[in-house]
Amino acid sequence: MPKFLDAIAGFGVTFSTMFKKRVTEEYPEKPGPTALRYHGRHQLNRYADGLEKCIGCELCAWACPADAIFVEGADNTEAERFSPGERYGRVYQINYLRCIGCGLCIEACPTRALTMTNDYEMADDNRSDLIYGKDKLLAPLLADMTAPPHAMAEGSTDEDYYRGNITATGLGIPKVPAR
Repeated sequence: MPKFLDAIAGFGVTFSTMFKKRVTEEYPEKPGPTALRYHGRHQLNRYADGLEKCIGCELCAWACPADAIFVEGADNTEAERFSPGERYGRVYQINYLRCIGCGLCIEACPTRALTMTNDYEMADDNRSDLIYGKDKLLAPLLADMTAPPHAMAEGSTDEDYYRGNITATGLGIPKVPAR
């Protein structure tokens, strides 16, 4: 007799789902929203005047457990300055065939140059297209930014950049930390 009741309970589950409204995902045409803290494609950020935040320290490459990041740093010169300070990331590559999306590279970055966006559509049919270089990773220039290489803001030091005192027009008013 108990086996007969098990069959009735199974039919109950079937009947309860038969009359529910169907949810249809229209993914390629209408992609759904992602979670606010979703870890998607990486992005190399810029300062407000257009200089790159990456200083070529290679800490993100050391922190990556999948060995998916390759960074080659180079020295800035007064004629060609890509970031404030002494160095910049001349070559920056992320191999998305290896990347596991753990975010350890984000935690290791001392200048917050590397962050992760909500972009999740990175599939491709060519393996070499899944190795992203600086051309795909750098944040786009905004209207008031100048493309590097260019000099640092007039009268500023690299410390002004790291403290967030630089605006698109130059050395701005120091920010007061919120309490």
